[in-house]
Amino acid sequence: MRVGCQRLNSRFVAYRNALVLAPALDFHSLRRSYVTHLIEDGWDPRFVQEQVGHEHASTTAIYTCVSSDFRTRTLRRALDTTVALAAVAAKDGPS
Repeated sequence: MRVGCQRLNSRFVAYRNALVLAPALDFHSLRRSYVTHLIEDGWDPRFVQEQVGHEHASTTAIYTCVSSDFRTRTLRRALDTTVALAAVAAKDGPS
């Protein structure tokens, strides 16, 4: 049985009202959380895009709200790789 977005959203509204949660809890909150966790856990962005059924990666990016810790780790990895490659190039000398 396929459950539509409208049905899921109405269930979330019912849960939110029952639990007295912030009004921002809706179906898209779950999608944002799902997409963000997949990206932060290292899943391929194209796979994530297909999982949520987006035609364009830019749409998936809207749903991605990664943590500052994730951004810091990603930047650190990129910088470490760049420094390592520069060190190898310097060691090997000019071509």
